[in-house]
Amino acid sequence: MKISTIKEELNSLDYHGRGIIIGKSADGKKAVTAYFIMGRSVNSRNRVFVPEGENMRTKAFDESKMVDPHLIIYYPVRVLGNKTIVTNGDQTDTVYELMDKQMTFEQALRTREFEDDKPNFTPRISGIIHREGGDMNYAMSILKSAEGDESSCERFTYAYSNPISGKAKFIHTYNGAGDPLPSFEGEPKTLVLPDMDIDALTSHIWENLNSDNKVSLFVRYIDIATGESETRIVNKNA
Repeated sequence: MKISTIKEELNSLDYHGRGIIIGKSADGKKAVTAYFIMGRSVNSRNRVFVPEGENMRTKAFDESKMVDPHLIIYYPVRVLGNKTIVTNGDQTDTVYELMDKQMTFEQALRTREFEDDKPNFTPRISGIIHREGGDMNYAMSILKSAEGDESSCERFTYAYSNPISGKAKFIHTYNGAGDPLPSFEGEPKTLVLPDMDIDALTSHIWENLNSDNKVSLFVRYIDIATGESETRIVNKNA
């Protein structure tokens, strides 16, 4: 299995699209997650992350430039009890609402498919962190078109029990630039999660995202034992 550093992986492509990182801190005490968005169009770049309590939403930076909000404005982060949901679209709400009705993460996402942004059919990527019994587990999902065919949706879920301290998994929407944009392929990538506080990790991720395409970054550390959390948000449009 290939294990990369955050710097290596983020510098491997100019355009990852949207990305989710989830793992356990090096000291084993924190659940760590990060979510970033990148953009090439004016509409995609015209966004900021805005906190709402434990949750987080996207917002137009300049309302006059907003063209089509339906794939741009959503809640990337919502908290349901001891679960933290992180996604790249309004499937955050789907997971929240259906898990609140006792469905599983995977069952909730079976009701959704990739985005309707033909010809890219952007994958929907999702993650969930679950704290229980003094430890954590997490899962990641990707919903993607079958080789660009809009009539067929492929759904993959990856579950991680007893995750290793100092390691994280990384999933993103695109494998670089192209027309149409090529979708992510394979399992989530394994990254070294450096022994850094939240401010240092936030700076490290932000500095290694492509400077032209990066838009916003969210990072959260969650104390596994208590559930207390720290959050950092960076917006290119400040």
